[in-house]
Amino acid sequence: MGNTIRYIHTNIIAKNWKSLSDFYINVFGCVPLYPERNLSGEWLDKITEIKDVKIRGVHLQLPGYENGPTLEIFQYDPENLSDSDPQISRQGFAHIAFFTDDVDELIHKVIEYGGKITGEKIIEEIHGLGVLTVVYMRDPEGNFIELQNRK
Repeated sequence: MGNTIRYIHTNIIAKNWKSLSDFYINVFGCVPLYPERNLSGEWLDKITEIKDVKIRGVHLQLPGYENGPTLEIFQYDPENLSDSDPQISRQGFAHIAFFTDDVDELIHKVIEYGGKITGEKIIEEIHGLGVLTVVYMRDPEGNFIELQNRK
């Protein structure tokens, strides 16, 4: 029998983990999975290579899943805002995508909770996939979110 591999979470490094978590809870219906994380210690310094690091945050159950992969929102102290060398505490990620029945409704909800639209909403027929409605947005901390529907 081979090695078992299972996808478990996507991590976002936040400036303010509580307010960013609230955004994903209010807009997308993510559910907090307790306990909240309040991590520190020599073991954490060793794996992050950051002296006296502290991590606060929470895991969020993603919509449409039970006991599935989570969205892990962490805040580091000290922060790392440098774009030079990649570090475990660097803020952001490429994007996270959500399927929705009504793209326009979710666009308005993202904006209502502090997000913003990036570019244009596109409706395009793609051979083999059907009609794709897609838009990129940003959460209140500037991380990219893709909203999409396929018919």
